[in-house]
Amino acid sequence: MAAGPIPSLKFERAAWKAGAFWVAGVDEVGVGPLAGPVTAACVALPPNRRLKWYKTVRDSKVISEKLRDELAAEIKRSVPWAIGWADHLEIDRVNIYQARKLCMIRAFEQLSVEPGHIISDALPLPLPNVQPVIDGDALSVAVAAASIIAKVARDAFMNEMCEKYPGYGFCHNKGYPTPEHKRWLREKGPCEIHRRSFAPVAQFPLALPG
Repeated sequence: MAAGPIPSLKFERAAWKAGAFWVAGVDEVGVGPLAGPVTAACVALPPNRRLKWYKTVRDSKVISEKLRDELAAEIKRSVPWAIGWADHLEIDRVNIYQARKLCMIRAFEQLSVEPGHIISDALPLPLPNVQPVIDGDALSVAVAAASIIAKVARDAFMNEMCEKYPGYGFCHNKGYPTPEHKRWLREKGPCEIHRRSFAPVAQFPLALPG
């Protein structure tokens, strides 16, 4: 288990005490990459349940891929969850900040329950009863769980894109601006899923297929 803050049910308990039944955490991943979508997940927790994974979830960025996969499976089996996406074209059209909100809202549109309270990882949302919490993915069990679901989903998508658009290392960098990714971008030019509105991408012509 990685070091760092241990998420708790502090915010969830306060919401349950105030009368909410389903308390949802929401987080998004994929803000910084040069390619691919931004992906959000929401996870809803009911009161009076203490699942084993509550003690082991962490911010998805600080745990291993193996542990993320294991936790994602546990979370999905035990509580309501949903995923929302905003693709590279939408990011270019509305900007990354608005795309973050868009994919979060889409996640809630897919959720099978209606949360009485929402804990967001720092981002205000045009939804009822939203509580933005800075570093929510490190502090809240529900938000940490959402970060894990979103990360596993987006990584799986980028692995598929690695096969569809070879030569950019998407299997390894997931679209993030690593030195290798930027070098391949210079050598090959952007592919279809690169974010054209991002400065490191905009300076190059689109790579021709084939």
